[in-house]
Amino acid sequence: MPGVVLCRSCDLVIETGDLEPGTKAVCPRCRSKVYERKLNSLQRTTALSLAALVLYVPANIYPILRMELYGAYSESTVWDGCVRLFQDDMWFIAVIVFLASILIPLLKLLGLFFLVATAGSTHWQRERTRIYQVIDVIGPWAMLDVFLLAILVAVVKLEQLATVLPGPGIVAFASVVILTILASQSFDPRLIWDEPQASDQRA
Repeated sequence: MPGVVLCRSCDLVIETGDLEPGTKAVCPRCRSKVYERKLNSLQRTTALSLAALVLYVPANIYPILRMELYGAYSESTVWDGCVRLFQDDMWFIAVIVFLASILIPLLKLLGLFFLVATAGSTHWQRERTRIYQVIDVIGPWAMLDVFLLAILVAVVKLEQLATVLPGPGIVAFASVVILTILASQSFDPRLIWDEPQASDQRA
């Protein structure tokens, strides 16, 4: 069944036809890519999501920051940071950090697993499309840059007073962020609306 898409660059209506996995449609007027069928979408999304879910546990258990100040040694996890912010009456920032660093990544991974598990089904297609749209919208809210910047500021400001080192949790946390982004980019939303036979062939 031929598909019709609108070029986001020049607003030209284009008939893409039935694209095969690994192929893309290009606008004949401005040469912009208008759509692409991703190769091995389900397999790659599942593998990346599973890897991110495995690393999600050490990312929240192990400390992301280690500090030694005048002989006193301390370690901080993501959850410790949320608790400390709340105790310092910065509850709004604590809620944002908790949502963006703990809750939202978990919900994104669960949402991706749900989309993969239901690919090819004709049930709840509109609801699953909304789930994908939400995942796509909250993707840029990854807190990797914020945590790296916080560690950098701590190292620079406390260099003369304390020894500040990134903990093992920061590696797992950064890996979770990167793998989750790659997993969401690997999923082909067109699989939600494909017929079951076509979905099996294009997965």
